[in-house]
Amino acid sequence: MSEDEGEKQNLSVETLFLENKKRLKLELISGKGSFQKRIFEKDINRPGLALTGFVELFTFKRIQVCGNTEVAYLKSLSPAKRKKALSKVFAFDIPCFIITNSNEVSSEFIEMSEKYKISVFKTPFATTKVVQLLGDYLDEKFAPRTFIHGSLVDVYGIGVLITGRSGIGKSEVALDLVAKGHRLVTDDVVTVTRRTGGILIGMGNETLEHNMEIRGVGVIDVRAVFGIRGIRGQKRIEVQVELVDWDSSEKYERLGLKDTTTNILGEKIPLIRLPVYPGKNISVIVEVIALNQLLKIYGYHAAKEFEKRVSQKMNAKLKLIKDYLGSDFE
Repeated sequence: MSEDEGEKQNLSVETLFLENKKRLKLELISGKGSFQKRIFEKDINRPGLALTGFVELFTFKRIQVCGNTEVAYLKSLSPAKRKKALSKVFAFDIPCFIITNSNEVSSEFIEMSEKYKISVFKTPFATTKVVQLLGDYLDEKFAPRTFIHGSLVDVYGIGVLITGRSGIGKSEVALDLVAKGHRLVTDDVVTVTRRTGGILIGMGNETLEHNMEIRGVGVIDVRAVFGIRGIRGQKRIEVQVELVDWDSSEKYERLGLKDTTTNILGEKIPLIRLPVYPGKNISVIVEVIALNQLLKIYGYHAAKEFEKRVSQKMNAKLKLIKDYLGSDFE
């Protein structure tokens, strides 16, 4: 498995605008020249306090959202005081402003945005909705991420990450699972992000999409071959299956009492090391692993239940022996 956490995430104001233009119905009011500014923080700020003159704790590096409160306050000021208040705020290196509720933007606001080259957008949505939608978008954009060499398949609703050395048969197993009715998320390179709550989400990229390379066959388009039912865009990763070469000298897990985990972006998920040899039906075993993981989620651990039953029977036999010996008075 190859794992390499990328550099600190950031995005440009232009990317923010283009990717949210339709969803938030964003309209550019002024400051297009600052589209190349970078946004380095995922949090959003309401600049109400800064507009009153208190800028000591002003988190100016964040996207600034102005709602009814900020706009009403600025309207209550005289043109001279409004310009003074705005100039104090615009002097900071702010990424951009978003005006909510289709509020009118004063001429002083536009003048300052052009002077300091800071983009100003307007949206018809309420501030609460903008903060919610934009917050979800920024959480995804700024989520820690890594890239793992492997295949990700949705098997019975469980996201199974299949890894192993190059050429061991990861793609073939994934293809067999899709043929059985399961859904491919991506093959070859899995982009993994850690979301709020420690949830690991795996997805592909726009270049590979749902194509996979099968040695001896070439590149196939899974969506074209199996239809929309054979793919999905992203999936939570809940278990990793690492395919390893069979080694007769190796001691493999027989009962499954010891839960092995792997660490991805600081989060632990179950790890199953599955030895591979000719004739072994790996895809069926992966299906069983997924179903077994489902049982564990619902509180049933097959190996521990088996151990409990064996222990109960052994204890029952020991009791019989003790009772028998206890009644032997010879």
